[in-house]
Amino acid sequence: MSTEPLLRVRGLTKHFPVREGFRVSGAVRAVDGVDFDVRAGETVGLVGESGCGKTTTGRMLVRLLEPTAGSIEFAGRDITRAKGRALRPLRQDLQIIFQDPYASLNPRHTVGRIVAMPLEVNNITPPGGVRARVQELLELVGLNPEHYNRYPHEFSGGQRQRIGIARALALRPKLIVADEPVSALDVSIQAQVVNLLRRLQRDLDLSFVFIAHDLAVVRHFCHRVAVMYLGKVVEIGDRDDIYHRPQHPYTRALLSAVPDVNTLGPAGRIRLTGDVPTPLNPPSGCRFRTRCWKAQDRCATEEPALVPRDGGAQATACHFPENSPAPAASGGAAEEVRS
Repeated sequence: MSTEPLLRVRGLTKHFPVREGFRVSGAVRAVDGVDFDVRAGETVGLVGESGCGKTTTGRMLVRLLEPTAGSIEFAGRDITRAKGRALRPLRQDLQIIFQDPYASLNPRHTVGRIVAMPLEVNNITPPGGVRARVQELLELVGLNPEHYNRYPHEFSGGQRQRIGIARALALRPKLIVADEPVSALDVSIQAQVVNLLRRLQRDLDLSFVFIAHDLAVVRHFCHRVAVMYLGKVVEIGDRDDIYHRPQHPYTRALLSAVPDVNTLGPAGRIRLTGDVPTPLNPPSGCRFRTRCWKAQDRCATEEPALVPRDGGAQATACHFPENSPAPAASGGAAEEVRS
């Protein structure tokens, strides 16, 4: 695995304007300054609650959404504002697997046409022809090449997601954004698809940005993990550090909800109080403070920076991380609640 980043994201921001008639009355701060790197051959997981900005971040990375601010560098090239013809060669290196295998495939097209579409759009004729390449891709993802002329409705959900993976592989990309690729599948099928992605990564030297809310799947597949909350990365680090030594209270709360066969009952579960604040008007200072049992006055007035802790590769945006003693509570708006 290379030490140089294939993808470098700095200050990535996406605000959606809220309109009242013809007047802009505010903005939904869906993503609000995200930083992370992805090295060649590496998988970085983006995790967090629904609405934290994971999917919006992924769509900006492949330029399906225009960033409001920040920068995206791919293979040393700034692609933040690439448009038109400049985007075409990028499409060959950056691909996406969508969450819903039912909605992401055109029911009017055959499987062969769906997988061949990226080749046709980019005017690429592989050696042996398009049909041979498509059948090779179908076989690569575990489907029967003879199903070339079948339609999506003739396949199960897991098979449809394999078709989506084959389509993403058609142009031999270097990086794939996988937007919750197994969340819509049966549990019995999820492991098969994740193992397929691992095999493809090993055989084709792929990099992944893996978006998910299932922390057990992320632990199985990702090398590093970035935890998002309300449009910001609150903690990022190697998988083992995140899962065994979480430093941000929110990360600790998320991990406490993962089922553990060694633990019977809800003992140790951290139940956060209150609701996730609206991205229209996020809290001042630390965005997690309204639900955090360690919140202090400083958390309301000073936004914590995402900085490395203890000289390691793990970075946390918290004034009172889990590896340091918390001061006595001073009327914080949230508390640690155990069942």
